[in-house]
Amino acid sequence: MQFEVIANVRNLQGTSASRRLRRAGTVPGIVYGGNAAPIAIETNHNDLLLKLKKEAFHSSIINLVIDGKKEQVLLRDFQKHAYKPLVLHIDFQRVDADHELHIKVPLHFVNEENAPGVKLGGGLVNHVIGELDIHCLAKDLPEYLTVDVGALKVGENIHASQIALPQGVALVKHGDEDPIVVSIVGKGGAQADEGEAAA
Repeated sequence: MQFEVIANVRNLQGTSASRRLRRAGTVPGIVYGGNAAPIAIETNHNDLLLKLKKEAFHSSIINLVIDGKKEQVLLRDFQKHAYKPLVLHIDFQRVDADHELHIKVPLHFVNEENAPGVKLGGGLVNHVIGELDIHCLAKDLPEYLTVDVGALKVGENIHASQIALPQGVALVKHGDEDPIVVSIVGKGGAQADEGEAAA
């Protein structure tokens, strides 16, 4: 999915200037990284708010058009009001086609209802992790990773290392850990007893 954000260079900076921008329906932000200097920007609030509601926007290469000049960026951070639907600030990082990205991507779980642990064992699917750290070149960046739960029985789980990765994509490892991503637990949250595990 392709996203485009239209922005302008922000000449006025500081707290009071940012408040004026927000009252005018724009969001202050910054673009940094690569070989160029950081640039303060402003972009349309409502357009940005709609895009932030889309999962893919958080893990896709974004075409950022600043005063008519396009560059590719990643969403790195954003700040929202504590209880109002207001975006207060946004950070983008430039993408270098020749350098690997380090980014979190969401997990999509499939075939849950067909898993033996659910269909036959009456178990519940327990999503332990909703996203994973990966590294890859910009051209290989997936919007999400698919986790097929269709073969799991009660008491079984899938670890991060067992997830099928697209070509050019690798997991970022934190030491020797191989975290559980999803499991199927029995009724009441219990794992399979020894009799079920041996069956």
